[in-house]
Amino acid sequence: APARDDVITPHPSNNVTDNIFSKIGVNLHHQQDHPLCIIKSAIWDYFESKTPGKFRKFDDLYPIVSTSQNFDELLIPQDHVSRSPNDTYYVTDERVLRCHTSSHQAELLRQGHSAFLVTGDVYRRDTIDATHYPVFHQMEGVRVFEPAEWEAAGCTAAELAEQELKAELEGLARHLFGDVECRWVDAYFPFTEPSFELEIYYMGEWLEVLGCGVMQQSILDDNLERGKKAWAFGLGLERLAMVLFSIPDIRLFWSGDERFLNQFRAGDLSTKFASFSKFPPCYKDMTFWLSEKFTENNLCELVRNAGGDIVEEVKLIDEFTHPKHGRTSNCFRITYRSMERSLTDEEVNAIQEDVRSMVVSELEVELRNPEFFRAAG
Repeated sequence: APARDDVITPHPSNNVTDNIFSKIGVNLHHQQDHPLCIIKSAIWDYFESKTPGKFRKFDDLYPIVSTSQNFDELLIPQDHVSRSPNDTYYVTDERVLRCHTSSHQAELLRQGHSAFLVTGDVYRRDTIDATHYPVFHQMEGVRVFEPAEWEAAGCTAAELAEQELKAELEGLARHLFGDVECRWVDAYFPFTEPSFELEIYYMGEWLEVLGCGVMQQSILDDNLERGKKAWAFGLGLERLAMVLFSIPDIRLFWSGDERFLNQFRAGDLSTKFASFSKFPPCYKDMTFWLSEKFTENNLCELVRNAGGDIVEEVKLIDEFTHPKHGRTSNCFRITYRSMERSLTDEEVNAIQEDVRSMVVSELEVELRNPEFFRAAG
């Protein structure tokens, strides 16, 4: 893992917190009996069984990448929202914590790899709820085709890439979830054309499983060589694990609680998570006039830094614009709940006081009724 000084730098663009730094190098996807590693291994096994020795596997690539790797080489437009420091963790102007495992795609093509799977931890500033966490795990897959392959198949390069992509990924979905019905939805990604999302009908509803497509030709031409075709896909391990193992809260993946970890075994995809004691929530409401520096992601980052994983949700519950002076006020409800123990009023109040002082000092909002805060519900 990188040293703290390599990640939390004095550079004015740096927005990495100690809370985020503490997750780097944990590598949940390396821990054999962890649900994320179980999913990773099952996907590896699927591709290995289909085409033995074909796919090169990477799962320990360095998580700090250049903005060129993370954005430019994937044809992400200069004005795309993902480049904003509201969405991305910047180490310096030119280096970021990777937002996706696709940030290694061009580099691996340049090294001559024509079929590979890349697994790793990825980082995005985000809201706080049961399905979002600022660190999660992705797998990227790429497969390159030669002219002889589409000539032998009697079709165009693009037709072969799309057919093979859909067949491989429908097979993967059934390998993980059983004999499920699959459907394809047209999508947009800057780095593939055409682009698709795969959905499966599972437990009575349609669920999005992954995004994929035929790789943009310029990425292939610029980094490998001209005259080839490729497909690429990207999937979130947490999303698949939450569905497959019935895990209700994304924070559980980071829990060291043996009541969670002991339920899973390497190689076993049949486990359904059995919930242990559900501890009571504690709600705190906070109302303030907005400022230029305020965004919901910035608020969530401050709350996470103060409360860590005992923060279950941050939710906007009321918005008001003053008819005379035009200022906008938001009321956010912060839900505190540990998955491992009951929280005391004292510790929640202390965290909430920290949050209130930080939103004023760092986001420059103006608290309403600043002399007190209340517990709701």
